[in-house]
Amino acid sequence: MNSDKTGMHGVWANRWTFILAATGSAVGLGNIWKFPYITGENGGGAFVLVYLACILAAGIPVMMAEVLLGRRGRMSPIHTMQTLAKQENAPGFFRVIGWMGALCGFFILSFYSVIAGWTLSYIVKMATGVFSGAGSDVAGAEFGGLLSDPLQLTILHTIFMVLVGVVISRGINKGLEDSLRVLMPLLFIMLVMLFGYALTTPGFGDALAFLFSVDFSKLSGESVVVALGHSFFTLSLGMGAIMAYGSYMPVQASLGKTVLAVGVLDTLVALVAGIVVFSVVFSNGLEPGAGPGLLFQTLPIAFANLPAGDLIGAVFFILVAIAAWSSAISIAEPAVAWAVEKGFSRVKATVFVCAFSWFLGIGTVLSFNEWSSYTLFGKTFFDTLDFLTSNIMLPLGGILIAVFAGWFVSQETIKHEARIHSPLLYKLWMFMLKFVSPVAIGFIFLHGLPI
Repeated sequence: MNSDKTGMHGVWANRWTFILAATGSAVGLGNIWKFPYITGENGGGAFVLVYLACILAAGIPVMMAEVLLGRRGRMSPIHTMQTLAKQENAPGFFRVIGWMGALCGFFILSFYSVIAGWTLSYIVKMATGVFSGAGSDVAGAEFGGLLSDPLQLTILHTIFMVLVGVVISRGINKGLEDSLRVLMPLLFIMLVMLFGYALTTPGFGDALAFLFSVDFSKLSGESVVVALGHSFFTLSLGMGAIMAYGSYMPVQASLGKTVLAVGVLDTLVALVAGIVVFSVVFSNGLEPGAGPGLLFQTLPIAFANLPAGDLIGAVFFILVAIAAWSSAISIAEPAVAWAVEKGFSRVKATVFVCAFSWFLGIGTVLSFNEWSSYTLFGKTFFDTLDFLTSNIMLPLGGILIAVFAGWFVSQETIKHEARIHSPLLYKLWMFMLKFVSPVAIGFIFLHGLPI
């Protein structure tokens, strides 16, 4: 295979465009919604330290492997894995990586779009002063009212899915590149603005102390598993998104430096978001371990009781919506790329993928209201999809990527694509990829099984 070809989909203009794209994929609800609340639930600074170690030990090595495979194949993840498995004389079951990633993307996009739709609603709620002077009863009632209204949820879900489809349908350069050049700088600017706002709050010092004061007595075995799992999932690994973006990566770009830049930016966004969130939480004397409701029930109260809080709160939810948008685009891309390779136009492929995911998302919408009493093994439709993707498909995909790249792809191919000039760093990466990452991810996988 000629690894220097650009492929039928095109190529990013330069290395920094790929960094923006991959960071856009990685930065999403996981950074701004999930990271703060799991940090709050697991004791703060010690958890952050373990999380950073896990990013380096498990996340970065697998991300490098996934980008490498994408750049080598220059096709959709499905066709890339079919071709590379044959080329490297690897067992045929490695071909499932591409298919499982695309299917996983369908599932995740379906419920991700529904949850991202909530952020659109909260932009309006904050901007119109719905939470001004409100207490926990009002915040709870607003969130409960949103979840109990299937029509409103469906409209928000539809709007968000259309936003995703519009970008993807325009292709790599006119769609993905042009949108990311606007969305990602805007996201960073808004994050810096919110950080500046956090500096003025009385809870800023408490937020720093909570996030960066290490007390290992607050850390449990379960906390380590959560940190390991989140470090892996926050980088969008195992679902084909990074492999697809890697297939558009310029040949001359340094793999190690590029992926490390993405990991640093993704982690930085999570930490700054954590500082912003906890500055607001501590300024209002609220509980940092409030769990998943931190974003939609606790923060609106906190923002509304601070000077210019309604405006700042609206900006915050715009930030969350942009992060969710950039991630959703990457989730849909592998399936769209495969459909284009099968002969569909980019527009038709996008309509098919987004329409299918939208239809599946109606199940998630109804999980919060009409279907809430219907469960399978105690899980609603949404809970089942979330469990299947997060606990089974993503870690399994990650293990297979690490094993395939570490044990079956030839050293000649690895060295040619990786372009890591330091022998020591190359050996360290291969050791992590062959031994540490598969074991760490396997631990997540086994821990997540209902046994």
